[in-house]
Amino acid sequence: MEDKTPKINKWLITIAVMVPTFMEIVDTSVANVALPHMQGSLNAGTDEVTWVITSYLVSNAVVLPMTGWLSRFFGRKRFLITCIILFTFSSFLCGAAPNLGSLIFFRIVQGAAGGALIPISQAILMESFPPWQQGMAMAIFGIGAMFGPVVGPTLGGWITDNMSWRWIFYINVPVGIFAVIMVNYFIFDPAYLKRIKASIDYWGLALLVLGIGSLQVVLDKGQQDDWFNSSFIVAFSIISAVSLLLFLYVELKHEHPIVKLRLFKDISFASGNFIMFIVGFCLYGSIVMIPLFLQTLMGYNATMAGMVLAPGGLATLIAMPFVGALIQKYDGRWVVLGGLILGACSMFIMQGFTLEASYWHFVWPRVVLGVGLGMIFVPLITITLSTIPMEEMGNATGINNLLRNIGGSVGIATSATLLSRMSQFYQTNLAAHVNPYSLKVQTQWHELQQGAMAKGVDAVTSQDTALGILYGTVMKQAAMLAYNYIFWIIGIAFLAVIPFLLLLKKPKRHGPAGIH
Repeated sequence: MEDKTPKINKWLITIAVMVPTFMEIVDTSVANVALPHMQGSLNAGTDEVTWVITSYLVSNAVVLPMTGWLSRFFGRKRFLITCIILFTFSSFLCGAAPNLGSLIFFRIVQGAAGGALIPISQAILMESFPPWQQGMAMAIFGIGAMFGPVVGPTLGGWITDNMSWRWIFYINVPVGIFAVIMVNYFIFDPAYLKRIKASIDYWGLALLVLGIGSLQVVLDKGQQDDWFNSSFIVAFSIISAVSLLLFLYVELKHEHPIVKLRLFKDISFASGNFIMFIVGFCLYGSIVMIPLFLQTLMGYNATMAGMVLAPGGLATLIAMPFVGALIQKYDGRWVVLGGLILGACSMFIMQGFTLEASYWHFVWPRVVLGVGLGMIFVPLITITLSTIPMEEMGNATGINNLLRNIGGSVGIATSATLLSRMSQFYQTNLAAHVNPYSLKVQTQWHELQQGAMAKGVDAVTSQDTALGILYGTVMKQAAMLAYNYIFWIIGIAFLAVIPFLLLLKKPKRHGPAGIH
């Protein structure tokens, strides 16, 4: 059958798909810094306002794995344009939300519409570039994917401080209109991607929504609600486990499943996705801990903490095009290996952070991590998807993005839990050494007491003041040791996944006109 798909310049296609992708990725993190402003404006509690983030992530995660099926059911171009319009309109409604309930509802709609944008864009890019340039296609995609989380919090903070938190949503409207025009003129459905007229997998759809949605709620709210000491978390954990087990059974039996789990029969695809899950765990776990460390222990404000993260994002951007060119000539698995080792090294450097460290002590391991991530993402995605037939690319990219996101949620949840538990552990250990019989403690306490009295504090109050300062010092040191432990765990995770590289299929090197 002759392919009647119009021939469009691949760089115009790239711009058309990267605009909505970048908009969606920025929106995942842009609201984080605006939460305190939303809380005051909408008269909400801290626990309530975090649902603005959670609701978006839950609906986003639910749609990701069914993107391939939805594209075939509605037609990919039509589905992509519908998602962009829905995302843009719901962004406007988020900005105009009169109360917290309506904001959360519109964020659910926004997350569901945004969930399909990344996998579809990735699939279109993989198709639009010839096999020998797919590494470069993923490098371009990776630049957008990595630049979004760096720009998001900084842009969100600037807009919130200078205008209003509502403008972090309104800003999507002109971008969304531009994206719709670009997609309408430059994106076309390939001949092989026929719309399916099959029975809808209603059970698979219901179980997927329940399973992934509940899992995301458990991961986002677990530490806040003290995990399984909360009946809310226990209930959602049971719903998630039962739903996902039933989902596996239903999908493997159904003739036209929502998610093609049979793709995991390909050992290279399965191991590539597992590595991506662990990389998501390491990336999000570390990216959340670094600004927390700086703001809670070092006294950095949000802008300064962003300035520590930004050079790392810049390093990733610079590394990615070089990596894209590199994997056109060399085995991408070696590049991923180098990236994993660099990622582990950066974590082990961060393990040595102290409360006396300067700005540059924090920046350079973040730059090393940035280069490592640039070396991991591009070749890993290219190799993982290289064995997948074109007509299944939408399914494969959806699964790949879902596992990265779930890995990220597990990483954040694990880091937050370890921070809380290990801070208590180290505090107990350190406190045992702070006793009246220690000459060093006596000297320190006496000096602090004298300092307080010199500032006009009476003798009795100065004792309490000195004791308070000592206790604060112990707590800060305990928290620092907890962060160091978390960085060590993430470093080990980077190294632990290296053996799975052996299961990845060696990528075939194609050249123009079929030259090998």
